Amino acid sequence: MYQVRTDLALEAKERFSGDRTEVKGVRVQEEKNGNITVTKVLIETENGAKAMGKPKGSYITLEAPDMAESDEGYHREISRQLACILKELMPIESRELSVLIVGLGNREVTPDALGPRVVDNMMITRHIIRKFGKYAFGLKRNHQISSIVPGVMAQTGMETLEIIKGVLDETAPDYIIAIDALAARSTRRLNRTIQITDTGISPGSGVGNHRHALNRESMGIPVIAIGIPTVVDAVTIVSDTMNNLVSAMEETRKLEDLGKSISRLEEAEKYELIRELLSPSLNAMFVTPKDIDESVKRLSFTISEGINMAFFPA
Repeated sequence: MYQVRTDLALEAKERFSGDRTEVKGVRVQEEKNGNITVTKVLIETENGAKAMGKPKGSYITLEAPDMAESDEGYHREISRQLACILKELMPIESRELSVLIVGLGNREVTPDALGPRVVDNMMITRHIIRKFGKYAFGLKRNHQISSIVPGVMAQTGMETLEIIKGVLDETAPDYIIAIDALAARSTRRLNRTIQITDTGISPGSGVGNHRHALNRESMGIPVIAIGIPTVVDAVTIVSDTMNNLVSAMEETRKLEDLGKSISRLEEAEKYELIRELLSPSLNAMFVTPKDIDESVKRLSFTISEGINMAFFPA
């Protein structure tokens, strides 16, 4: 069965845009803030959730074409946008919160190290407030921020959900913010897109490595998930290349008939054809940009700065 491997709700919605089909129970709102596009995909009904293959809730996407560049001012603006979105999803400005930051992923695998790297840069306050009191930082509201990097099952032998539940029993936070690397359908979104959602997250789902979901149902408290796509399915790259090839064929008279016959295939048919043609080893391959080391380091600062801004405004 055809299924695009992506963690982004925006890309799931785009599957229907090509057919000019509106998905009932799904609303899309878009606004531009300078060079940053903010798109909200709101899945409001069970039918909409089934069609999209995503749980009901809000999916907010920040698309910044220059996010891969090392422009500190630009990244600071992205962090500000992220802070504003977190304030929309959480009552940060109305009461003091206890929040557990969870850095999902494997620190030893660079494309999957985003979550742990974000935790490294976070402002952690729970232990200080518990020791010195609510006025330790002299702020109007003193949010208690704690963090954990649970690792992956191959390292711990435990499900992430099991580890976090143990922490919840001892610390009783009001919210969880989980950060993870995602998989995208489009190469142009790699390291250039941030998705924030109030529906939680299923670690590894984008690469077909499903684990127990971290969400309100499993955790008992709201879970906000933040992610950046760092990998793309190899089949996707070949599919995009095929589309470019078809466009070139249609412009060449000798190959025009072949190009038209391929272009008549549905997107799902093209995708399945490529999956069958690729060897089993390539079929399961995911690809990441060559500068992923520097990108993950830079983007982890961008996300951590946005979270810090939300809870501790200057």
